[in-house]
Amino acid sequence: MPRLFGTDGVRGMANGLITAELALQLSQAAAVVLGHRRAEPGRRPVAVVARDPRVSGEFISAAVEAGLASAGVDVHDAGVLPTPAAAFLVADSGADFGVMISASHNAAPDNGIKFLGRGGHKLEDAVEDEIETEMSAQPQRPTGADVGRIRRFSDAEDRYVVHLLKSLGETSLRGLKVVLDCAHGAASGCSPQAFTDAGAEVVVIGADPDGLNINDGYGSTHLERLRETVQEQGADLGIAHDGDADRCLAVDHTGEVVDGDQIMAVLALALKERGELRDDTLVVTLMSNLGLKLGMQAAGIQVVETAVGDRYVLESMRAGGYSLGGEQSGHLILADYATTGDGLLTGLQLASRVAATGTSLRELTATAMERLPQVLVNVAGVDKARAKTDEQVQQAVREAEARLGEAGRILLRPSGTEPLVRVMVEARSADDARDEAQVLAEVVRRELAL
Repeated sequence: MPRLFGTDGVRGMANGLITAELALQLSQAAAVVLGHRRAEPGRRPVAVVARDPRVSGEFISAAVEAGLASAGVDVHDAGVLPTPAAAFLVADSGADFGVMISASHNAAPDNGIKFLGRGGHKLEDAVEDEIETEMSAQPQRPTGADVGRIRRFSDAEDRYVVHLLKSLGETSLRGLKVVLDCAHGAASGCSPQAFTDAGAEVVVIGADPDGLNINDGYGSTHLERLRETVQEQGADLGIAHDGDADRCLAVDHTGEVVDGDQIMAVLALALKERGELRDDTLVVTLMSNLGLKLGMQAAGIQVVETAVGDRYVLESMRAGGYSLGGEQSGHLILADYATTGDGLLTGLQLASRVAATGTSLRELTATAMERLPQVLVNVAGVDKARAKTDEQVQQAVREAEARLGEAGRILLRPSGTEPLVRVMVEARSADDARDEAQVLAEVVRRELAL
């Protein structure tokens, strides 16, 4: 039987994989594993539950809260809030664990259930496996006064916004005009509030969630409207969140997209300047642009690379005690303020750098790194299991690397979620990157054909 938990909780079609019955069973198991087994003796466990605004979140959150309370866990219902807000509230309130109901940047028909451990941290694989095993056991069913209570977390959003504003210190965003794209998602309330309270003039798009329009033509995966609005409004920059607001991409005043690598470069230099970049180290994944690594080397910043996935970035950061890391997708972790990716925190810190320096985002980005042309080709219909072992494929990779030299990079890897092989090539010119990617893709298609 395949593992229920994926790379980021349990995710799938609502009323397909993610049913009310599954949500109830999962939460009853989590009540035992994350609550009763790990709570202080004699104290009833407490959980924070939040969700994004997709319509299925209403019945799924009801099932999750019912499962937790029926198993003897008190529930603080935080309502619609970003994933990083849920993580913060778990830590800030001293709760034993949290549950976030969201499918992040996926379309409205999908949903997911993600558990957060004590302190707001993502769970290790072994703990998720423990929950999955517990699902086959008889649920705990206390009676009378021992059942859990469900209460509204009345000041959840206010506490999170205050936390975000504290991260800015004395810096004000006064004088900046910022366009926010909230993806009709979980940030629709608190992101405009935070930026306004920080002093910015705010123009908001994609902030009218109806339960069905989350990520639909807006947000970090659909930047066209943000680019247009920034230029039409004469704004200094634009910030785009995804559905659960754990990511942030940006747009400069010309409408040019600023991706996660570029945001990391700008923030890394800012932290280093303030003496807050621990060990002068930035943690990235293998998919980060080579230009980021070269730019950081020039600035005296060490770059640590991990496998693709924010959980691997987090693991490396926690192991090394580093303060900044993230992915090209805009999933950034600022460890001094958050335990997970936080799109609002990232956006505020980026805008703060623009305000503090009096320098445009375009200039800050250009100074921090030169983004090398990057081409990604997905090759389907092949045996992805042999991608790392087939000698003809590996020989083709070595030959391409020799042609590109130190000014280029190749990453060939099987997809972790789809039946295909990803061929990524970076080079000094877009033509070189495209040509080498096409050559390698053809070798993969020929040698690994099913």
